[in-house]
Amino acid sequence: MSPRAELPRKLSRRSPKGEQLRAILEDLIDALAPGDPLPSERELAERYDVARMTVRAEITALAAEGRVQRVQGRGTFVAEARVAQAAALSSFTEDMRARGLKPGSEVLGQGVVPADDLVARRLGLDPGTDVVRVRRVRTADGEPMALEEAFLPADRFGALAAADLRGASLFTVLEERFDARFPVADQQVVAVEIVGEDANLLRVAPGRAGLKFHTILLDEDERPLAYAWSLFRGDRYEIRLRQERRP
Repeated sequence: MSPRAELPRKLSRRSPKGEQLRAILEDLIDALAPGDPLPSERELAERYDVARMTVRAEITALAAEGRVQRVQGRGTFVAEARVAQAAALSSFTEDMRARGLKPGSEVLGQGVVPADDLVARRLGLDPGTDVVRVRRVRTADGEPMALEEAFLPADRFGALAAADLRGASLFTVLEERFDARFPVADQQVVAVEIVGEDANLLRVAPGRAGLKFHTILLDEDERPLAYAWSLFRGDRYEIRLRQERRP
């Protein structure tokens, strides 16, 4: 059945047309599969007797939320579902597998480098101290999901510079090979634009929204064990929180 056949015939007079159109589009998106096309702005405007600017505004809002994707010259399509960050401390590999996706990675760089001021500060080291740096593109079902760089003190994790990390979970390698334990982590998340080489590696248009995570793994004594930053595609990843209000 075509997307047009799934749509209600007309709008009611009980609420604003824009609100009704938004609800109709959300229901349609839920019923379709990622990559399926939506009716054009012209079709929707004519079907529901609304201004094309109203239609465009609702589709623009859906695109900003990552529900749909616009392709120049082709139309608007249902976007891939977003992956939500797990509440518990877990690796990228664990996150993807929990959601039925196949995790993978492409190693862009791996070796020992001197810690710059930022890395040294976050690891509690002197600037210039040797650290192992691992830079990877993380994938889900073969599609780029995040760009990641991890830094670890070379005096303990020097062998990591030569480890095969192409399909490996860094958390698992640290736990099983180095007997490292990191029960807690400090994490900061900021919204950024994905630009330059990062956009190329993640296969998104420059200027698209991203989420950048800065994570410090802490050992049992809450000493810094590793520092990593991860840049996730904003159209494929989201953060969900459950919060409680204290009396």
